[in-house]
Amino acid sequence: MKPDPLIVSAVLSPDAQDDIEAQRRRWFPAERLQVGAHVTLFHALPGERLEELQAALAKLVERPRPPLHVGEPFKMGRGVGLRLQSSALEGLRGAIARRVADDLTDQDARRWRPHVTIQNKVTPEEARRTLEAVRETHTEYDTHVDALALWHYRGGPWEAAGEFRFGDG
Repeated sequence: MKPDPLIVSAVLSPDAQDDIEAQRRRWFPAERLQVGAHVTLFHALPGERLEELQAALAKLVERPRPPLHVGEPFKMGRGVGLRLQSSALEGLRGAIARRVADDLTDQDARRWRPHVTIQNKVTPEEARRTLEAVRETHTEYDTHVDALALWHYRGGPWEAAGEFRFGDG
């Protein structure tokens, strides 16, 4: 049997994580809220490459924490997200992508558009109303990525497979 796929995500500084978690609790349908706020770098890497990925992530975090800008809200079809900007995090993602290039799914091989989802799987009308409300109250801010996390995807909630903290975090 093939191992479950792996997810790689960025762990934000506590203040940013708390802010985004609060927004998800407010806007995300409660019955669909299975995982906490996260910035997905990869959605489905091969589970059989677990040890290799753990070693690669441990090496990548030997550098300073990547700065991250939490930007404007945007509509995501049936939800709302916040745009994220970080050239340093994009560089880290690129390094991982090159390492596993032959095993990337179509979704993970596409151009990465960093964001965090604060609402999903609602009607387009509800998403439009949420976007209007969030635009009225959201203030952009700068923060950092404190760690990279590796997860087993088990079809619903994720199971931790390692957290790798940046050297200065």
